[in-house]
Amino acid sequence: MEEITNYILEQVQNILAIDSPTGYTKNVTDYLMAEYEKMGYAPQRTVKGGVLTDLGGKDPDNAVFLEAHVDTLGAMVSQIKSNGRLAVSPLGGMNANNAEAENCRIITRFNGIYEGTCQLADASVHVNGKYDETSRTFDVMEIVLDEKVSDREGVLSLGIMEGDIVAFDPRTRITKSGYIKSRFLDDKLSAGILLGYARYLKEAGICPDRKIYQHLTVYEEVGHGGAASVPQGVTEILAVDMGCVGEGLNCKEHQVSICAKDSGGPYNYDLVSELISVAKRDHLDFAVDVYPHYGSDAEAGLRAGYDVRHGLIGAGVYASHGYERSHVDGVKNTFLLLKGYLG
Repeated sequence: MEEITNYILEQVQNILAIDSPTGYTKNVTDYLMAEYEKMGYAPQRTVKGGVLTDLGGKDPDNAVFLEAHVDTLGAMVSQIKSNGRLAVSPLGGMNANNAEAENCRIITRFNGIYEGTCQLADASVHVNGKYDETSRTFDVMEIVLDEKVSDREGVLSLGIMEGDIVAFDPRTRITKSGYIKSRFLDDKLSAGILLGYARYLKEAGICPDRKIYQHLTVYEEVGHGGAASVPQGVTEILAVDMGCVGEGLNCKEHQVSICAKDSGGPYNYDLVSELISVAKRDHLDFAVDVYPHYGSDAEAGLRAGYDVRHGLIGAGVYASHGYERSHVDGVKNTFLLLKGYLG
């Protein structure tokens, strides 16, 4: 288990280091394609841009579809202002309060990458008398470029234009006590776990009873990542995404969370029961929760019309859509639940 855990953590850090806000994901999927190929699989890139991999298995007519997403929150340049600052529109559920004072990268289409910081407009406390009372929204935030520009023309001369992607620094760190801290653990932590499971099957020479596919999606943060590319024969979609940690919920960062219901409705009752039974049988540290504000790739598949059972599990993650935190034990429990459930 230690070797596979180290591999998962290595992959999580590698994936987190690759900017991939929704709509700008080719670099991270190129990396994932190469990793699957190194393991001896034959991944395919979907038309939408996700990575679909057949892990093998004996029964193709009762297949399991494991999904995690590698698109993240971010922003897009919506206006180049007359003072040389950039107004942005969020990608996904990026919250202005969590974006303030963060370093970021402006990824131009044709002219390279520039650095900047997301700030409240007129961000100096010693100057702005309304600093404290200003409600943070993207209408009052701006990107301050680390370039000598003070007008729109200067910014345009750099090759920056409306529609360019803004990626925020993940600030990844793994502590000696096993805590994993970073932006975008939702859901690159789960992507690393799925890579670890794929490696486990290959190295152990296991052919599962049911055919297993993995799909790393690229539009989950805007709601339609899992709405396509489900292969024929799939009867079950199991999303592996972040488990919610917060007031009123049971899950902690060191546990695997099994979601019974979220804002999209209940997950398949029998599948949830089977996951709980496996977690109990294998003496895993787990929690069952109802998430108040959440949607998953599995639900996107059902809304697209697929006739499947659906479920959602994931390592506990605190401060979702902010500077997130999980724990190595949560990673292990999630991996072991997958292993135990899928046989």
